[in-house]
Amino acid sequence: MLEVSEYFDGKVKSINFDSASTGRASVGVMVEGEYTFGTGQPEEMTVVSGSMKVLLVGETEWTLYKAGEVFNVPGHSELHLQVAEPTSYLCRYLADK
Repeated sequence: MLEVSEYFDGKVKSINFDSASTGRASVGVMVEGEYTFGTGQPEEMTVVSGSMKVLLVGETEWTLYKAGEVFNVPGHSELHLQVAEPTSYLCRYLADK
């Protein structure tokens, strides 16, 4: 079953799903803006289109990720994003290690 989530007054929207090949995941779109998300479990983020600057907890430098690039977010942490254009993503929820 699909579940729609909306954040930051509708500036970020995602659809959550489960599949045999991907596992538990969400796909979504963010419009221009700055966002902070908390994570419960580790996540693997793939930028599908557009780009985003990312600052993970413990890092001091922002990293730019473009379409096709992947990064991991630790569980039980925060993720800071700067989005300069509408950007789509795939987020896979990984098992805690």
